[in-house]
Amino acid sequence: MVLLRPYNPPLEPWLDILFEDDDILVLNKPAGLLSVPGRTEEKQDCLATRAQAQFTGARTVHRLDMETSGVIIMARHMDALRNLGRQFEDRLTEKTYEARVYGQMGADEGEVNLPLVFDYPNRPKQKVCFETGRKSLTRYKVIEREENATRVALYPVTGRSHQLRVHMLSLGHPILGDNLYAEGEALEAAPRLQLHAKTLTLRHPETAEMLTFEAPVPF
Repeated sequence: MVLLRPYNPPLEPWLDILFEDDDILVLNKPAGLLSVPGRTEEKQDCLATRAQAQFTGARTVHRLDMETSGVIIMARHMDALRNLGRQFEDRLTEKTYEARVYGQMGADEGEVNLPLVFDYPNRPKQKVCFETGRKSLTRYKVIEREENATRVALYPVTGRSHQLRVHMLSLGHPILGDNLYAEGEALEAAPRLQLHAKTLTLRHPETAEMLTFEAPVPF
């Protein structure tokens, strides 16, 4: 089992609200805050419990890794939850992430199509497995090349746990500051995981209007 850093969630801002109406709540989750409660008492503070304290009935639709920042949507009632849940399940949403990865990526764009499965002896890590892994597809495009890193846009087609982190690692370019998958210089190059959910596009569950929400990249 991997030893994790102590849970010390950021307190400011308590909630960063990007959009709200009677049906949905869109938030900008900071790095270091869980999306949903953990198993232990000290991990009850999370985005979901903070949102539910202010917005009665707010329900979790999807999650971001604790270390990942960015756009996340919650439903305000059950009908909205069912509608949004179907959109995610049927891959009708569009998500764009931005990351800084270690080293110079060779191609300007491409895709990673590698099946992923839970790496039980090293939980909570995931790993590539062609026998039992679930189909996982990520497309990427280089935004900027730095001296020892590359800034990339990531477009996950599937939504597996740790998908972007493992797929970048599989290319030999772990995401900077990744306490699970990066080592040495790649781990020490940033104080936090350099992965951010920048945009989320979906249909409003009540009006069916196509909406795009964006949170500025903090690194």
